[in-house]
Amino acid sequence: MSEVITHKERTRQRILDEAAAIMRVVGTEGIGVAALMKRAGLTHGGFYAHFTSRDDLVANVVDRMFIETKQKLKGLSTLPEGAERLSCLIDSYLSAEARKIPEQNCPMPSLAGEASRLPQEARDRFTLGIEEMHGLVARSLKAMGHAEPDALASSVQAELIGAMALARAIQDDELAEKKLAASRSQLKRRLGIEEDRRG
Repeated sequence: MSEVITHKERTRQRILDEAAAIMRVVGTEGIGVAALMKRAGLTHGGFYAHFTSRDDLVANVVDRMFIETKQKLKGLSTLPEGAERLSCLIDSYLSAEARKIPEQNCPMPSLAGEASRLPQEARDRFTLGIEEMHGLVARSLKAMGHAEPDALASSVQAELIGAMALARAIQDDELAEKKLAASRSQLKRRLGIEEDRRG
């Protein structure tokens, strides 16, 4: 029996992996159940053995994407909260690599524009993901001694998400990477951490 459960869980993870890759690139509108199951190498009818509805799938995918993002950022936890951690987050989030492979990076730049149209459970999970990232930024700003770290964290988060969304919308790689570099530099200067990276 445990072997059947293990196989079922593996199959569910495969569906979530495929759906997450699609959503990070084209949003939730790009997920059709039949096409998704075909892409995962499964039959259409098997979908309902894993999810109660398409909305249930979307909610689980949003959850999965934020868990993956948190895992990806785990390396930052070895750094003390403050300028160094925040500088590494900015460099990682606004990197040329993150722009080119949205299917492996934070879902917020891809989904922010349609978050208000997501099913309620998916919206709730999206909000949790936003709050977790906000907390990560705010704690480092507080450690740096910034006044009103929560308000500043909201501004920093908006700039990170917006800069990446804009860079992905630009087809010219050189122009997009220039914009990312400018955002990285200006954000760090505004937060008083540019000098730390030079030294």
